[in-house]
Amino acid sequence: MRVNRILLSSSLIVVALVVQVSVLARLHLPGAVPDLLLLVVLGLALVYGHVGGALVGFAAGLLADLAPPADHAAGRYALVLCVIGYLAGLVKPESGQVKTAAGPMLVVVAAAIGSTLLYAGVGALVGDTAARHVGLSSLLFTAALYDLLLAPFVVPGVMALARRAENDPLAETNSAKAGDISSGWLSGGTGLRIGGQRNGLRVKAARARSARAGRIKGVKRL
Repeated sequence: MRVNRILLSSSLIVVALVVQVSVLARLHLPGAVPDLLLLVVLGLALVYGHVGGALVGFAAGLLADLAPPADHAAGRYALVLCVIGYLAGLVKPESGQVKTAAGPMLVVVAAAIGSTLLYAGVGALVGDTAARHVGLSSLLFTAALYDLLLAPFVVPGVMALARRAENDPLAETNSAKAGDISSGWLSGGTGLRIGGQRNGLRVKAARARSARAGRIKGVKRL
């Protein structure tokens, strides 16, 4: 991952985790808690692809595992978000642009349900039966509902920031593209031909000097 991806992903993950722990977790909503961290991972995965989505998901999940007041084994949520980020990156639009909101919304619902099931499944393997006491069906419904309501305010903004970072002129690939565009812009196709303009100015200046010299000679002859 390039430096701009790492900086942007780190900043968004930290902000999302702070908001989720300090605000969303204290709302005491029935059922699940809105998963802002999951939405950030989805937005980045839809731009970076499956490899970038898996790396971002693992980092985000590991940070959530270690941040207080986490009460589960470290690495559990990292595994969940790594898998979700990888799968979300597989449905990345080929053109990089999302034409309709239906696709991302379906991804959000599937990710909310899938992450809840995977988290509960991993918990069952390590002896955590909290999902059974709360009610798995209630968790699935509320997780999908909360994330779906929050997604329009998070996912498009995260995707826009990620695309903007990808077009950073400091990036190697985009700097090469910028060089090609600038050279093409100056060489032709836009009318801004610097070399032609300089030659034209020189010709005009030479003609003006010759005309001036002709007038002076004519005056002297008279």
